[in-house]
Amino acid sequence: MVPHLITALTGPLLDLEKRMLDKTTEIERWFRLAWNESTPPFYSSVDVRNAGFKLAPVDTNLFPGGFNNLAPEMIPLAIQAAMSAIEKICPEARSLVLVPEKHTRNTFYLSNVARLAAILKQTGLDIRIASVSDEITGPTKFELPDGQFLTMEPLIRKGDRVGVAGLDPCAVLLNNDLSAGVPPILRGLTEQVVLPPLHAGWATRRKSLHFAAYKEVAESFAEMLSIDPWLMDPYFDSRSQLNFHERVGEDSLAEAVESVLAKTRAKYAEYGITEEPYVVVKADAGTYGMGIMTVKSGEEVVNLNRKQRNKMSVVKEGLEVSDVIIQEGVHTFESIDDAVAEPVVYMIDRYVVGGFYRVHTGRGRDENLNAPGMHFVPLAFEKPCNTPDCADRPDAAVNRFYAYGVIGRMAALAASYELDRMAPVEQPA
Repeated sequence: MVPHLITALTGPLLDLEKRMLDKTTEIERWFRLAWNESTPPFYSSVDVRNAGFKLAPVDTNLFPGGFNNLAPEMIPLAIQAAMSAIEKICPEARSLVLVPEKHTRNTFYLSNVARLAAILKQTGLDIRIASVSDEITGPTKFELPDGQFLTMEPLIRKGDRVGVAGLDPCAVLLNNDLSAGVPPILRGLTEQVVLPPLHAGWATRRKSLHFAAYKEVAESFAEMLSIDPWLMDPYFDSRSQLNFHERVGEDSLAEAVESVLAKTRAKYAEYGITEEPYVVVKADAGTYGMGIMTVKSGEEVVNLNRKQRNKMSVVKEGLEVSDVIIQEGVHTFESIDDAVAEPVVYMIDRYVVGGFYRVHTGRGRDENLNAPGMHFVPLAFEKPCNTPDCADRPDAAVNRFYAYGVIGRMAALAASYELDRMAPVEQPA
């Protein structure tokens, strides 16, 4: 069943969705030609915000950790997409090690690992789960919330290859975002395919680079649709060499906040939007909703109290925040059972394989929902979201999900641009 969804709709978004429905042939051709020139990430997830007047991504994760939140009905599509990805990257692959995050005490995350492993097994691969954690010294069983068990083994290095006891795999799939850096055991694996590539990890990746690439994608897509790219693209700026504890760089940060707000106010005036604009300041690298705050003026970032400074100073793995992205805030006017919601689109290769709503009963429509207290409602599509019903309303569920999928695919395309530009330059022999 499609969840009961309430969306406060206004003209521009309905117009955007109608244009998408009217031009599905052109859109699918545009994507097909774009992917001829670019290699999609192995997988990705995209946080999308629907403001009624704007539909845009606000974050793209290249190591998605919520496969357990996908509806069971979508798993066959995920298996088919994974088969396509593996055939392109390593067509003769027989086995693969899946390297997860270190936080083995998070059973919901481990359920994601188990679901991902199950999808990959159905592609005909022998799958083993191998950890880089020092706590895993031998085969270790973990009980999952549904009563099943997951076995994790230590990752072993032999020459320029890694594997587990009794298995030398063809490829390595990371479900570890490398926030703390690339573990030595994963460096220099010249004889194995590593997916995603190591430079996709947060040790090197930056959100500002991703959204710069997304801006290019949105402008090209908007030209094809003859619409304003702002309807799908949040304004942003970035600042580096900050120190929240020592209040270093706060004037520059305040200036960037005011600049993004000014551009947003101008667009609100152009479209007759009466909502109050805001910006989200967040660490330029990292996930899990850490190092993030919502502000409505530059003055707010100058007047942070000690608790707020501490919150902004550290992200996952205890890393200090010195670089931030200042992003136009996109309201979410979607709700489920009176709780604010935002869709998260999941992709494998270039295909949308499902998604879910992130729901938070304690947050407002202009706040970050990726925070303690959130829960998830699967998007069990009544029809695949790549087959819109052009005869139905633009805001019908199947058509709304098609629009979500378009934004998700645009973000994945931007990630492919981003990764190509970040790829290490091979030195001549």
